[in-house]
Amino acid sequence: MPSQRTKRAAVLGATVVVLGGLMVPTALPAVGRSAPTQNAHGATHDALKEFERLRQRQADAWARQDGAAFAATFTLNGDVVTFNGDHLRTRQGIAVGMQYYFDKYIPDNTIRYLDEHVRFAGPRLAIIVRTTCLVDAGQSDCRDDSLSTNTNVMTRHQGRWLQESFQNTRVDPLP
Repeated sequence: MPSQRTKRAAVLGATVVVLGGLMVPTALPAVGRSAPTQNAHGATHDALKEFERLRQRQADAWARQDGAAFAATFTLNGDVVTFNGDHLRTRQGIAVGMQYYFDKYIPDNTIRYLDEHVRFAGPRLAIIVRTTCLVDAGQSDCRDDSLSTNTNVMTRHQGRWLQESFQNTRVDPLP
């Protein structure tokens, strides 16, 4: 029978292998790059192009204040955790919840993307962390209170990428 120490070593070793497999850095494609390349998990830069299209669809839906179009970038069972901690569940729930926010709380504005880090955790799983802000209609600069860090979990099903989960956290620096 293995000792407690042997069991702990086996668990630790397995954890390192699993976590190590998740840490595959992937840079955004360079403008004008012609042939997509694969990372260690077989994900291509074509996936990055799909992520960009989804990001743009979501930004366009936001600018139009269209909850259904915003939700269409998610899987049927997707999740959104909003900046205030509300948890919207399922594509339909996201559509209804976002439309409510657009109608009641979100003024006319656009999303500005400031930074993005993409990493692939497998051939059908990617994590995107973005820094964004909101630019109010008629303005050119980010609104002071709108800086956010967003985490997107992207999954590939039936040949296409969609958002599985999205968490939006307002940046609130410590004093």
